[in-house]
Amino acid sequence: MNRTSGLRWAALLVAALCCGVAHGETFSYTDKLGRTVQLDVPVKRAVIYQLHEFLPALKAWDKIVGIGRFAYQNSLMLATKPDIASTVPSGGTGTDINIEELLKVKPDVVITWAVRPENIRFMEQKGLKVIAVYPDSIREMYDVLAMLGKLFGREKEAAETKRRMDAVFDIVRAHTARIPANRRAKVLWTYSRQNSVAADDSLSNDVFRMIGAGNAAGDVKQRTVDVSMETILNWNPETVFVWGSATYAAEDILNSVQWRGVQAVRNRRVFKAPVWSTWSPCLAPIVLWIAARTYPELYRDVDVHAVSDRFFRDVYGIPMVSPGVNDF
Repeated sequence: MNRTSGLRWAALLVAALCCGVAHGETFSYTDKLGRTVQLDVPVKRAVIYQLHEFLPALKAWDKIVGIGRFAYQNSLMLATKPDIASTVPSGGTGTDINIEELLKVKPDVVITWAVRPENIRFMEQKGLKVIAVYPDSIREMYDVLAMLGKLFGREKEAAETKRRMDAVFDIVRAHTARIPANRRAKVLWTYSRQNSVAADDSLSNDVFRMIGAGNAAGDVKQRTVDVSMETILNWNPETVFVWGSATYAAEDILNSVQWRGVQAVRNRRVFKAPVWSTWSPCLAPIVLWIAARTYPELYRDVDVHAVSDRFFRDVYGIPMVSPGVNDF
């Protein structure tokens, strides 16, 4: 975390931890689109289209009056709040807004991805306050965590969640320090399509830096990019990771004629992440999982399952959610 971000995190927390949060205190936040949104905090009524995996960590369900419908199928949501579908109405999704439901629940704020600015403008025209987010780095993830803690009056929970995440990241950083510069692995992260990959301006790229690996698509100055199979063959990654929510399996790549010339396929080093591998506090155990898959010989001294299970119990109050997709 750089100095500016560190100061911002501290500023968000110090006021509440030292002075307490008074009702009616005005909080200003500059979001991913560069918009400054001012709100009285803590908010009482929020709709959150994304980032719902922060809610059980922050113990903030009492502030939520609407949620993106994908939360109803999220294994972590079902484990921590089994009645979510019957108690929290859906406002659609960030790309398919149910404006009637939004206006009905009268939120103080709507939190959504920054990828559809036109939807944000539409909600604002209806008199709603909207915060646009899309963390592209671990630093930005922490910034979002602090922002949510401030909005919901859960600064202590946000600080504790960050501490738990840092403890896992510290394990990774200690092992990364042992990797010689000339032994850094070349890795690739694929998304909903096998040729859609995480490039330089992505959180995945930041993760690869933390674990001491090089992103095969790191020279592409975008968040994600669709590339040809010829490009992937030229990159020749040593390990490939598949997004947990992708509709294809690691075996689809391993058994593909098109992919068979790639080193990761020849060595059968293609892994599909668990379906709970979203950018949320779950990022910490996922980074550990990615690191251990990339450098298995380096992490023989770490019980990845035990560390991850402890994280879930400490942050979410449940055993680690294992959906059966490349379990630890």
